[in-house]
Amino acid sequence: MEGDTLGIKEKILSRDPETKSYTRLLKFPPGIKTAETLVHDFWEEVLIVEGELIDLAKNQTFGAGFYACRPPGMKHGPYHIPRGCTTFEIRYYLEKTR
Repeated sequence: MEGDTLGIKEKILSRDPETKSYTRLLKFPPGIKTAETLVHDFWEEVLIVEGELIDLAKNQTFGAGFYACRPPGMKHGPYHIPRGCTTFEIRYYLEKTR
């Protein structure tokens, strides 16, 4: 898995260079806090595989087994990951959203 400056590691499982869709695993180390609210122009499906994360805007904790499907334009985050978390994500565009 490749990492970033916060220690978040990413493993791309599949990618379609034509549609820009991809599937990945993200591994967040304990103690990470993100600062931004995120908004994408693509669909995003997320399954928490292990651990948990706290959505600071909603003041809600989501743990292993939680699934979310976010349409383009849906705001989410920022997050706090107190004990670490691994997510499985699918990101894709639908023709009508491009």
